[in-house]
Amino acid sequence: MTDTRDIAEATIAEPFPWPRQTFDPPEVYQWLREERPVTRVITKGGDPAWLVTRYDDVRAVLADPRVSADINNPGLPYMMPGAKEPSQAAGLSFVRMDPPDHTLYRRLLSKNFMVKRVEAMRPAIQKLVDDTIDAMLASSDHPVDLVQALALPVPSTVLSWILGVRETDRDFFNKATEQMFAMGDGTDPEAMKSALEGQASLYAYAAELAAERNAADDPGDDILGQLVKASQEGAITLKDVVSAGFLLTVAGHDTTASMIALGTLTLLQHPDQLAELRAKPELIPDAVEELLRYLTIVHLVITRVAAEDIEIGGVVIPAGEGIIPLNFSANRDDAHYPGADRFDIHRNARDHFAFGYGVHQCLGQPLARVELHVIFETLLRRIPTLRLAVPVEEVPFKSLAFINGVNELPVTW
Repeated sequence: MTDTRDIAEATIAEPFPWPRQTFDPPEVYQWLREERPVTRVITKGGDPAWLVTRYDDVRAVLADPRVSADINNPGLPYMMPGAKEPSQAAGLSFVRMDPPDHTLYRRLLSKNFMVKRVEAMRPAIQKLVDDTIDAMLASSDHPVDLVQALALPVPSTVLSWILGVRETDRDFFNKATEQMFAMGDGTDPEAMKSALEGQASLYAYAAELAAERNAADDPGDDILGQLVKASQEGAITLKDVVSAGFLLTVAGHDTTASMIALGTLTLLQHPDQLAELRAKPELIPDAVEELLRYLTIVHLVITRVAAEDIEIGGVVIPAGEGIIPLNFSANRDDAHYPGADRFDIHRNARDHFAFGYGVHQCLGQPLARVELHVIFETLLRRIPTLRLAVPVEEVPFKSLAFINGVNELPVTW
């Protein structure tokens, strides 16, 4: 009989990342938390890195000022082959900067994501969701792919509002955004080629908008306009404006779209809790937090490098070596969340790491929460007979995508 340790050791010997299960992380994460909470691996990109798996240790890494997110640091680990090749925007992304540069961008952007400002958008988001569901209900096609019908268009349209996309360009923006994220798990060369083409067209569009705003007498008061004004005042460059606008599109679209689709599937797989949410919609905010924890959509994005020697979980990580704090593993740590592999809408899960932690915690999380609250409440209320149109085993899950989700979700009612 094969020993659990042998299976775990064989997995760890394989390049990281390892395929996640449908709703769950790789099984080896639990073994690592129990037996080897800080362990060294080699990524598929060929970089050595330290995996950190326990909740308390992940929190410590993300809060430690001696840990760097700087993309220019040679020790920063890359997950996949070719990822070190500079893309149009990645090298300038403020999420890959350390303070004080990172602090500057957060200061420029944070007011757009304050809770009060985002809550003011709720009526418009509600109308958008209602209109989108109206179109879905009116469709003669059955089953309906919830990804295409609801999960993709809603966050894309909301992003177009806050970025200042011209209304006449919103169809293009939505289609290009959809194309950029239709790469599956990154193993299909043709899908990857199409996704890169979508990325290039969005980046070019962001550059066009930035130049147009820069030439205008008044750049406007949406996010793009605010960034252009900052560039005119010398705080950042116009190229930085384009990169920041592109990043917000990337960070705010696939994440929310994946949460909508995979979150809906999770609820459908727990009919008792789904029925309780329909009867008590006031529980939806807590349910959203539990979905965020349980699913941890963004699970292969957070990478760091030790700026000096640091001790984590009893292991000294030398300066210059890469660190991968596994937020998905932390969110499934039984020591912090008893019965962590169980989905429970009554769990108090608001201290999860689905949005990261520390100075790089997701800037747009208030907006994501409002979108998710509105979508799940409306979907459950308006389509009470919503159900899967295929067995769950036939739903195409992404197993190695940096942002987890499903490629399509056939539903009917």
